[in-house]
Amino acid sequence: MNSPDPSFALSYPLADALAAPATQEVAAGVHWLRFTLPWALNHINLYLLDDGEGCTLIDTGLGDEATRALWDALLARWPKPVTRIVVTHFHPDHIGNAAWLATRCQAPVVMTMGEFLLAHVVHAQLAGFDTPTMQAHFREHGLDDERVEAQGARGNIYARGVPELPSQYRRIVEGEVLRIGGHDWQVITGTGHSPEHAALACPAQGLLISGDMLLPRISTNVNAPASTPEEDSVGRFLTSIRKFCSLPADTLVLPSHGLPFRGIAARVAQLEAHHAERDAQLLDVLEVPHTASELLPVLFSRPLDRHQLMFALAEAIAHLNHLVATGRARRLHDARGVICFQAVQH
Repeated sequence: MNSPDPSFALSYPLADALAAPATQEVAAGVHWLRFTLPWALNHINLYLLDDGEGCTLIDTGLGDEATRALWDALLARWPKPVTRIVVTHFHPDHIGNAAWLATRCQAPVVMTMGEFLLAHVVHAQLAGFDTPTMQAHFREHGLDDERVEAQGARGNIYARGVPELPSQYRRIVEGEVLRIGGHDWQVITGTGHSPEHAALACPAQGLLISGDMLLPRISTNVNAPASTPEEDSVGRFLTSIRKFCSLPADTLVLPSHGLPFRGIAARVAQLEAHHAERDAQLLDVLEVPHTASELLPVLFSRPLDRHQLMFALAEAIAHLNHLVATGRARRLHDARGVICFQAVQH
């Protein structure tokens, strides 16, 4: 993402990042944990909330040996047992240890239906969410055979990050209130990044646990999945994050990546500007038809490895779908049957 407009400055009351498995109390009874990730985005923030005789955990980290070793060390010294596990969404760094911790701690898993079901569908590689369908989706958008095959060679990477999934859960929905530690936390769902992402807001404590829907320094990945290839995920994402603007201006945002920050309205404005800039960059070159694959260098100047390519191409398709949905571009097919996009001249 480009540098934000300085008039939209955010504030960072907790300037120092944690080193895993250190913890920091960011509000009364609300503890910030940082665990490592083996990717360019090298960390995830988790939160433990005091909840009477036990505590409620928000997200669980990647389901690998390194993360489970961190959990072993933390649980051995934590004064209260984990008695409830809330999962914001189905991505491996958030749900990866949910089943393992639920069994170990004898704690229920709480999440939305959309995230629970999609986790199981992706893990099982069911129709529309399997690797061959993703490969066909990328090929249809112009990705060359070599890179398509490289994506397939990765296999079921989801199952490697999520070795097992809970078979039961307690469902939460938009607007529902969870009572945690004597405070009401309201569920705010969002889409565009995942189907029914759950953020949690506590106005009484001035806190928002935003998950991946509102991050301070990077833009949330917004993607068009193979199962819904023409979905306007960008439009859905922007609509979703605007809901956060109804929270008090001094709310402390506790994100899944980056530092806790204040300035919800400013960050939403930054992200709106970012996506508008993306739209403009694409329209500048869409006087003639282009495939999503051809447009990757327009949106991403850095080299992309296989892992990054999957997210980048799905995001490029999402932006192009947004231009079509808003009447600024049209979807075409070239002589090979590959999907192209061209700006609509008004």
